[in-house]
Amino acid sequence: MPTPITDLSRLSIHTITTKPWTLEQCIAGYQRVGVNGITVWRQHLQGVGAAKAGQLLRSAGMTVTALCRGGFFPARDAASRQAALDDNRTAIDQAAAIGAPMLVLVCGAVPGMPLDEARAQIQDSIAALEGAARAAQVRLAIEPLHPMYAGDRSAITTMRQARAVCDAVASPWVGIAVDVYHVWWDDALASEIALSGSRGYLHGFHVCDWRLHTRDLLNDRGLMGEGCIDVPRIRGLVEDAGFTGWNEVEIFSNERWAGDQERFVDEIVAAYRRHV
Repeated sequence: MPTPITDLSRLSIHTITTKPWTLEQCIAGYQRVGVNGITVWRQHLQGVGAAKAGQLLRSAGMTVTALCRGGFFPARDAASRQAALDDNRTAIDQAAAIGAPMLVLVCGAVPGMPLDEARAQIQDSIAALEGAARAAQVRLAIEPLHPMYAGDRSAITTMRQARAVCDAVASPWVGIAVDVYHVWWDDALASEIALSGSRGYLHGFHVCDWRLHTRDLLNDRGLMGEGCIDVPRIRGLVEDAGFTGWNEVEIFSNERWAGDQERFVDEIVAAYRRHV
């Protein structure tokens, strides 16, 4: 088991977790409970702009742990693939502007497209973006998604597949964001985390929980301790593999978004101490 958590120094919250709040409200709400880590979702830059958002975050003393999200690379025609690359270059620039060290990639899939073809397009696209990422000093973090999303959200569904892309691109600017929600079921998880760590690929770590009776395939994640994921075990695996970064709380929940966000943030801190 990993060392028990006694403070909030490595806790970061994704702004999507408190989706109803503006970026300014997220900053104030997180700092109220002593959380200074924040992963910014791109929709929270709308109406603010990356430059001003960066100023707000720096003035508040927040540590930006990542920008979410880039990706969605596969497409059936060259123009759409190029549009995805252009959008990801914009996202890299936004990450640099707000001080985010990495851009998390939800790699994408096209309904009906063979997964091997989609993965090939993903690998080619990430390779094409490596130079821009290196120039901006923004790492690209591939997030494997649960297989239930393979049809339209990500053809990268396992740590092994993400590692294969990292191996092929072979750049310190390309790695993996491990989200417990997506990988907890994988019987090769321990060995893949260890291997990815040995190659320097572990760039991010996201926590939440899998509700036993999931009511929505996208927006019904649980708060840590509300489901069946052994989060401390997986945290131990990534730490044993050399990961020393942030524990990022990322929760998509229609139920939570409809409720009191300040109370939710209080519950996040309590659950983090007990169940991460």
